[in-house]
Amino acid sequence: MLAFESLETIIWKIKNKEIKASEVFDYFMKRIEIYDSKVEAFNYVNNNFTEKEGTILSWIPIWIKDLYCEIWIPTTGASNMLSNFIPPYDSTIIKKLNEAWMNSIWKLNMDEFAMWSSWENSAFKVTKNPWALDRIPWWSSSWSAAAVAAWLCPAALWTDTWWSLRQPAFMCWVVWFRPSYGRNSRYGIFPMASSFDCPWTITRTVKDASLLYELMNGWDELDNASIEWKHTIDKKIWDRKDLKWIKLGVPKEYFEEWLDKNVRDTINKTIDDLKEMWAEIVNISLPTTKYAVAAYYIIVPAEVWTNLSRLDWIRYWHVSALPHDNLEEFYINNRWEWLGLEPKRRSILWSYVLSAWFYDAYYTKAAKVRTLIIEDFQKAFNQVDAIICPASPNVAWKIGEKIDDPLKMYLADTYTIPASLAGLPGITIPCWFAESEDAEKVKLPVWLQIIGSLYDEEKIFEVAHVYEQKSKWYEKMIPEGFWEV
Repeated sequence: MLAFESLETIIWKIKNKEIKASEVFDYFMKRIEIYDSKVEAFNYVNNNFTEKEGTILSWIPIWIKDLYCEIWIPTTGASNMLSNFIPPYDSTIIKKLNEAWMNSIWKLNMDEFAMWSSWENSAFKVTKNPWALDRIPWWSSSWSAAAVAAWLCPAALWTDTWWSLRQPAFMCWVVWFRPSYGRNSRYGIFPMASSFDCPWTITRTVKDASLLYELMNGWDELDNASIEWKHTIDKKIWDRKDLKWIKLGVPKEYFEEWLDKNVRDTINKTIDDLKEMWAEIVNISLPTTKYAVAAYYIIVPAEVWTNLSRLDWIRYWHVSALPHDNLEEFYINNRWEWLGLEPKRRSILWSYVLSAWFYDAYYTKAAKVRTLIIEDFQKAFNQVDAIICPASPNVAWKIGEKIDDPLKMYLADTYTIPASLAGLPGITIPCWFAESEDAEKVKLPVWLQIIGSLYDEEKIFEVAHVYEQKSKWYEKMIPEGFWEV
């Protein structure tokens, strides 16, 4: 069935004339028509398609998170503030993929401006986890993860700030990959926190992630964080059958009390599997891990409000109906009326941590902690080739279960934020299922997270591909109730 093929396989079939690109398009449109009412993953669907002869991506449909600017296609950031916005230009990533003949005509929902955590904060709708429709798909890139997990598309673009795609991938049983900070251009993508933001993909296999990585990475003069060289993956890594001579570090701080027992058992079993593939497992320590969440939630709000400050009624056509006595009140009312709860919450936090009274007490200390976290990882990579750990301390919880306790949701980022603070590449891959700890005992996906040293994307592709080929978990990536077409 076409829906359950990898991106690589679909491209091969088009190029070898086993199927037409238009048939691929029609097929996925049919799946969206049937299944999106269950998952609710799309903000915008444009069903126009003109078939052309193309190279590389061969007009394969790829779904786009609703913050990548695409010329004349509505791009909202899942916010009422931008509900009327139609970009007059393409982001650099979209340009690169279009040059490879990508077919991009769908917009995936998201948390408003990529904020919050559980994917319950879009201005438009709440996405469901296809593996359990009463549970969250998790984090701000959840719609991308849910769409690929439900096999509504072969791949999806996302962005990541605190590795917000690892958890959706973890929760939805799809492959997540993030390159080193600066590999991919941020130009034309709605920013959240500019020193963290990184565009990347959700796919079904490791090789699909590598294929898109090679198309997307490279220098962009429009992005001042862009790295001045393009990375090409050595194709020999796909021939590797074992993990001999590779040292994998296991940080003790990622296996402490807040890790769900069932997730712990699953990850430990996966570590045993990696040993059987001849990997050398090395116990390591990342002692500043416990400070990462606090540092992140001080640094990021400061950058968030800098980016949100450009959103006003002059540029984006929304005029507040709330009463006001002067222009300042009018601006305040306008943002209060059209922005959601989480942008407001982070804006208030920003004004606090950057105030003259608290800047040194909070922001300066958080920046120093970030440096210590980077140094921790540098020391670790002097001992090992890559780091393996859980992507999340627990499996997906029920929709609404933690919406009123943001602190608990923030703490769920414990395993993903440290590497993001350090700008490191990483990938998450399926490793099995674990029971939820609530009364229902639902079996839900668990993921292994693999973190690489800065600019060493090739090594994590190598490790992930060997494990993927040995475990064959990608063959079990089909949720119940999504087989009809």
